[in-house]
Amino acid sequence: MSLKNRTLFITGASRGIGKAIALRAARDGANVIVAAKTAAPHAKLEGTIYSAAEEIEAAGGRALPLVVDVRDEAAVADALAQGAQTFGGIDILVNNASAIQLTPLSQTDMKRFDLMHQINTRGTLVCAKHALPWLENSDNPHILMLSPPLDMQEKWFAPFTPYAIAKYGMSLAVLGLAGELRDKGIAVNALWPRTTIATAAVRNLIGGDEMMRSSRTPEILADAAWEIFTSPARDFTGNFLIDDSFLASRGITDFDRYRVDPSCALMPDFFVPEDSLPPASLAPLRD
Repeated sequence: MSLKNRTLFITGASRGIGKAIALRAARDGANVIVAAKTAAPHAKLEGTIYSAAEEIEAAGGRALPLVVDVRDEAAVADALAQGAQTFGGIDILVNNASAIQLTPLSQTDMKRFDLMHQINTRGTLVCAKHALPWLENSDNPHILMLSPPLDMQEKWFAPFTPYAIAKYGMSLAVLGLAGELRDKGIAVNALWPRTTIATAAVRNLIGGDEMMRSSRTPEILADAAWEIFTSPARDFTGNFLIDDSFLASRGITDFDRYRVDPSCALMPDFFVPEDSLPPASLAPLRD
């Protein structure tokens, strides 16, 4: 299987997980619509839609960088139309863009909750709604949300209820849309990391350089996403997948290559169900 000549619309693709998914697809010769907000270099954030596009084309793909704020419905619809016109359609939608603030309600401004809800939950629905006419014409259409399994436990909400609500909203969209779109043959799945992932959000907002060293690289999610997109859409939908467990089910067993620092124990991510056991040790590697 290959993603050659497939067209992906990836939100938040200028860096991190979104860019890693784009580069993995580009190695097959895919077309990627880089839909993100960063058009000019940022002091604390690496990459822009244009630098990501250059990397995608260097990897063997074709790229269309577009400035897109997923809160703007008209901009999303226009970007999808531009992408479809440029590449002859759209086969895959990746809802990766996300906002995060890990604070309890008492310490969260409602303006910040509105931002998380508008990007995470509402943005996911806006992108899916306007991608549907194009996906319906694909012979193997996929929608992927970078969101967690629906493990509805108090411990996942109590520390940061506003963020948890906004993030689980993406997963509720998977649950509903998988059923809504099954008869159309459009697959809808969720993918979530077992460990923290080395991204700008981890470095700048969550755990700094120490947590970065205890993380896996975004490539683990890119490889898992590739496995999803090369699966038959009619047979593989409504799944809530943990990256390493899913890769293990596909015969991939070398997870050490995804470690940022092999001497550090891997940091478990939140929202991972207790009954999901890792297929490989998260402990530091020995010499």
